[in-house]
Amino acid sequence: MLQHTIKLCDALARNPQVRLEAPVTLDILDGEHIALVGPNGAGKSLFVDMLTGKYPLLSGSLTYDFRPSLSTTAYENIKYIAFRDTYGSADGNYYYQQRWNQTEHDDVPLVRDLLGRGKDQALEHRLFDLFQIEPMLDKKIILLSSGELRKFQLVKALLTAPRILIMDNPFIGLDAPTRELLGGLLDELSRMKALQIVLVLSMLDDIPSFITHVVSVEQKRVGAKLEREAYLAEWNRRYEAMRSGLEDDFAKLQQRVEALPYDHTNYTGDEVVKLNRVSIRYDERTILKELDWTVHRGEKWALSGDNGSGKSTLLSLVCADNPQSYACDISLFGRKRGSGESIWEIKKHIGYVSPEMHRAYLKNLPAIEIVASGLHDSIGLYVRPHAEQLAICEWWMDIFGIASLKERPFLQLSSGEQRLALLARAFVKDPELLILDEPLHGLDTYNRLRVKRIIEAFCRRQDKTMLMVTHYECELPQTITHRLYLKRQQ
Repeated sequence: MLQHTIKLCDALARNPQVRLEAPVTLDILDGEHIALVGPNGAGKSLFVDMLTGKYPLLSGSLTYDFRPSLSTTAYENIKYIAFRDTYGSADGNYYYQQRWNQTEHDDVPLVRDLLGRGKDQALEHRLFDLFQIEPMLDKKIILLSSGELRKFQLVKALLTAPRILIMDNPFIGLDAPTRELLGGLLDELSRMKALQIVLVLSMLDDIPSFITHVVSVEQKRVGAKLEREAYLAEWNRRYEAMRSGLEDDFAKLQQRVEALPYDHTNYTGDEVVKLNRVSIRYDERTILKELDWTVHRGEKWALSGDNGSGKSTLLSLVCADNPQSYACDISLFGRKRGSGESIWEIKKHIGYVSPEMHRAYLKNLPAIEIVASGLHDSIGLYVRPHAEQLAICEWWMDIFGIASLKERPFLQLSSGEQRLALLARAFVKDPELLILDEPLHGLDTYNRLRVKRIIEAFCRRQDKTMLMVTHYECELPQTITHRLYLKRQQ
């Protein structure tokens, strides 16, 4: 007899603000492993909330059968790692420089305190070994890199031995070796009788082989459950048609970016960044050790390295977000750090987006105000932009395909739409130095192609300099001229 682990019959949420466009009927059977796929803003997170019973229903039904678990509650049997968990649990008191400011770490818990103990000791040892958790145990949670935070969240969820594990984009933020290890582990876990896996994916080439069925969500409508191979065949056909039809659109988009005037350019020096034997330590751990690095005007650098190797720390020095930078021999735009310039004089040349920034944005302002905050390098909007500046913000939102969302509150956007807004924020003042730390996190296939073309067009403009971090080689624009690989310090 078939066991219906999760069964939805004509289910519709009571609250219209979290309601999908049509009632949902879906049957997830014991032994099935599901991928939920769809474009940014399609309603995938709303559907997961329905699966987990987060909101009461207006009509229809939602039933569970968690056997052999002794508990019958969704709370105990379903564990959900959401997109924001990639960056840790932020609250309204978190600010994005906090990770770098040691004076703010006194009350921050250790990884060991938050991780807890597993029900299965053998599984715990396997997870700790796989994700190299042991060296992280005595680190404060706020000091973890975004990749390390992802590892922490995965291990914490798996240690509870859930009946159903739902993960939102589990592979983002992880370096290539760890992605491969995680894929192998999930494949191994998928063979366990008492565990079913549901992956929420934006990158459709990330559907692992252990997935048995795919459910697509588009325009807030949930499609039928398809076998994996049938879905992939249909997707490949649609993808090729989409790519061929986008070339002209993307070419016109790039022309618009390349044709921008250079009204705001006021820096003409040759050296944009210069680090002389820079070392950074937190407690007993060395992050960067005697690093020499010079970035010249017009260069485009790809920064790579394993999780925790110091990539984001390095960028925090360049952006003047790390207090330790003032004790280091660092020059930006030809001026030595600490020689009298203010942090705002530095930042007016820089456009920046990062996981830490995404984590810090918990203000429910209209999306256009989030974009406009980039004009003055603030998290909230403290200086009201004038009409000409708002027009520039709308122009960049249109470039990134989110102009129609300009009045939508930021926290009501999907994670991918939020990332697009933060990207527009980074570009809005036409910066001379563009710093992109994992810029394509959470973007669907179409938006990854679009944003990559925008970055390429921006980098082709005269004297623009870029530093970009990504764990996916395919995300790097063709304009990359230099590379820096950071090794994790022992």
